[in-house]
Amino acid sequence: MNKLSRRKIIRQLTLGGAALFYSPHSLFSAGSGKERLGVALVGLGYYSTDLLAPALQQTKHCYLAGIVTGTPSKAELWKTKYKIPDRNIYNYQNFDQIANNPDIDIVYVVLPPSMHREYVIRAAGAGKHIWCEKPMAMTEMECTQMIDACKKNKRSLAIGYRLHHEPHTIEYRRIVHQQLLGKVQKLNCAAGYYDNRTNHWKQNKALGGGVLYDMGVYAIQGARLGTGMEPLSILSAKTSTTRPQVYKNGLDETTIATLEFPGGVMADIKTSFGENINFLDITCEKGSINMAPYSGYAGLKGRSPLGEIYYPYEVPWQQARQMDDDAMSIKQGRPMLVPGEEGLRDIRIVEAIYRSASTGKAVKL
Repeated sequence: MNKLSRRKIIRQLTLGGAALFYSPHSLFSAGSGKERLGVALVGLGYYSTDLLAPALQQTKHCYLAGIVTGTPSKAELWKTKYKIPDRNIYNYQNFDQIANNPDIDIVYVVLPPSMHREYVIRAAGAGKHIWCEKPMAMTEMECTQMIDACKKNKRSLAIGYRLHHEPHTIEYRRIVHQQLLGKVQKLNCAAGYYDNRTNHWKQNKALGGGVLYDMGVYAIQGARLGTGMEPLSILSAKTSTTRPQVYKNGLDETTIATLEFPGGVMADIKTSFGENINFLDITCEKGSINMAPYSGYAGLKGRSPLGEIYYPYEVPWQQARQMDDDAMSIKQGRPMLVPGEEGLRDIRIVEAIYRSASTGKAVKL
């Protein structure tokens, strides 16, 4: 165990997690005085079914209050399994009626990225706080519209970046932020897995497919959080595929890029749906921080000259911690740990990487 004790880590998380690392943004309290806030999951695919719903059985400050699905058989299954009342079950046609439901305080959008903008804006118009899965949206403009809609309706917006709430991430960020190993000199990060599907939204460009939007966001986050800085430019980028029958029309199965940060710090990132890769190496003046894996749902671990970085927990601890932190932020009127602006920063970088890859030139940010 490293110098930062498990007790201290848990205390940090309970207080909102890594408060040193985010800028203040406007936030509006739920104002309901509820002990636990009701969450409605929009979209009942794998992530909602296997991770978020089980995590909501563990949370202390929020609970599964409702669902939105276009599949009647799923609605019946979830109704029985989680004892969800009929009044809290919606489809995509009557979604806006959620405005009249006091049981639901938060709408968690867990849809393909191409649908995020629409449902975040509709949820804000319905007067609900919003959690939105990553990637935030398809374009920087869409992200801005989502942020503006939430501000207009005085609702909070958080992006589902579970790792910001996670102890290994908090620890390597602490080392970097406090320069315990000196300044960061360079970084190398990779995130990917072999996806054998052929007709998921991740293989559909119109729905937000392509590896950079999905696993690529983890690599971008690794570079940004691992340096503690924002990139100045994309020096180079390349997209490719070994399965053109699956990743068609320029859809990327693998993407590599070099990001330039202030002080001449370079970050090489790689992301792929064709390779199992997951590591973050941060080279500092007095040694390196090596995390592998660094972005899984559990089993994260790492080392630095300061000692081992390891805090064991089980799936779906990360998702439960994320939702409890965000629920407490709403209840207490505190800034969200991962506001919409954080998601926007990553999408701006995603778009710049694609421009660099298509033109073969550097792109300034």
